[in-house]
Amino acid sequence: MSSQTRIALVDCNNFYVSCERVFRPDLWQKPVAVLSNNDGCIVARSAEVKALGIKMGTPVYQVENLIKRHRIQLFSSNYALYADMSTRVMQLLESFAPHTEVYSIDEAFLDLTGACDRDPIAYARTIKETILRDAGIPVCVGIGPTKTLAKLANFAAKKWPGTGGVLDLSCPVRREKLMRVVPVDEVWGIGIKTAQRLKRLGIHMAYDLAAQNPDRMQARFNIVIARTVLELNGTGCLSLEEITPAKQQIVCSRSFRKKVTQFDELTSALAEFCSRAAEKLRQQNSAAGALTVFLRTNPHNSQEPQYHRAVTLTLDFATQDTRVLIGTAKKLLGEVFRPGYRYQKCGVQLDRIESVKHPAQLDLFTAAESNCARQLMTAVDTINQRFPKAIAIASTGIRKDWKFHVEHLSRHYTTDWNQLAIVQCR
Repeated sequence: MSSQTRIALVDCNNFYVSCERVFRPDLWQKPVAVLSNNDGCIVARSAEVKALGIKMGTPVYQVENLIKRHRIQLFSSNYALYADMSTRVMQLLESFAPHTEVYSIDEAFLDLTGACDRDPIAYARTIKETILRDAGIPVCVGIGPTKTLAKLANFAAKKWPGTGGVLDLSCPVRREKLMRVVPVDEVWGIGIKTAQRLKRLGIHMAYDLAAQNPDRMQARFNIVIARTVLELNGTGCLSLEEITPAKQQIVCSRSFRKKVTQFDELTSALAEFCSRAAEKLRQQNSAAGALTVFLRTNPHNSQEPQYHRAVTLTLDFATQDTRVLIGTAKKLLGEVFRPGYRYQKCGVQLDRIESVKHPAQLDLFTAAESNCARQLMTAVDTINQRFPKAIAIASTGIRKDWKFHVEHLSRHYTTDWNQLAIVQCR
């Protein structure tokens, strides 16, 4: 007899906050928030901060009184720490299932089919306890016969404490009971606009969507909604992607804390963005065939002149060479830059991304990227991995007044020998 299909979604609770708390146990059950780049907005909140009514994305200056009154501990985003902690969690999860899909920095799908037939709940609790014990990160586990139901189960496991952070929706009766109380906009893949259209049709709850005819929903909406209906009824349409698909578009941009007015400052920023984008290209063994540069002023400040512009260039050949991308970005910046404006944001976007393993049709008068150039970039990446930020290409000597300012950055406990946690025995 074949085992029932069981897909689990393991989702870390308040991941950025939890990462900070691992090395600051004094902050457990205390209000903690993590801030965006330049410490401008709140992007992660502990349960205690959420209870104060502070919403995701709230600018810090709007809640300064609450921060002081409730002694909310603030942290600047420490992406090196979060990425390393994510890797630790994902490696632990791989020991519980033969097939896993890393869905995001703090989520993963696990195929538990045949691994926990006797007691799925007990197995999920073991996962939860292991991640907390070995990585220090609290998680919730949702189980269902499809990815959509696993997502729904995880939502309920987080929302209702009575579940103990674990819920299995393999039982149709339990599924129906839950879907009758969950709004349709909480279903995975249902965005705000789609939810509004569904509600105009009288589809308000997840159960209402599950009761629809898939063919009719495909005709009225699209195949994605039809598959969602099938998945809510236990018919799997979405398989686990064990190998993360290569990105088809890479964007690197930032908002400046201090407005930028000088061409050289924007050049410096774009050089760093290109370097970061090129590293991502090489990590997935890809090359980009088009580059876009964009910049804008603050659209919310009606007291200042407004300007925004973007320009795209199709490259002669696809490249992953940081030097080529930086040179192209500087050329494009010269086309869109206008003096006299206070720029709040700029960035680069890479498109027409293709694998370097696939031979491309070349122009007879164009030289393809050489192996020497790729070897050089590989050497740069190797050095930077061993000695972070040791090499910066084509930006040395340029003003860095645009650089991000962080006032609450925690230590790089797991990625820097000089910042390891220190324990004193008294």
